[in-house]
Amino acid sequence: MTTNEQSLTGERADILEFLGKHRGFLRHTAQGLTDEQASTRSTISELTVGGLIKHVSATEQHWAEFAQGQGGSTPTEFTPEMMAAWQDQFRLVEGETLADVLAAYEKVAAATDDLVRTLDLDASYELPSAPWQPPGVFWTVRRVFLHITAETAQHAGHADIIREAIDGQKTMG
Repeated sequence: MTTNEQSLTGERADILEFLGKHRGFLRHTAQGLTDEQASTRSTISELTVGGLIKHVSATEQHWAEFAQGQGGSTPTEFTPEMMAAWQDQFRLVEGETLADVLAAYEKVAAATDDLVRTLDLDASYELPSAPWQPPGVFWTVRRVFLHITAETAQHAGHADIIREAIDGQKTMG
């Protein structure tokens, strides 16, 4: 029996359940939305439900790569092209649909869940150098998964506020 086929208990099961719960909240905000609604800015911010799901997916994928020791460096200079690409991470661009973004998120989530089941949670890697990060800071794989969960939960809350302003639907309450 492989690790993926085993029933997990303890810490790994807790991480998977906690992360799954917040992913579910985030996906719930998109239920029944059209692509136009998923791209709607319903608050003063630039955030949209579709854009948040796209961003959370990209962020999760980035941190999952880091958890596998595939860190990188953060540029110290940000070009206009890099900034445009960053902004596009928060919105559906031409040719993208909510269904596409949700499908991509499901793939990223499944891959991350496999990593939660299999990686050494105590392994640690140095965070990439960045203008906002002092050198010599290490995160364990465990902390990476907790960070992914925190990011997902935070953005699920953002998405819930945006969705409620669109049509009154809320995740809880």
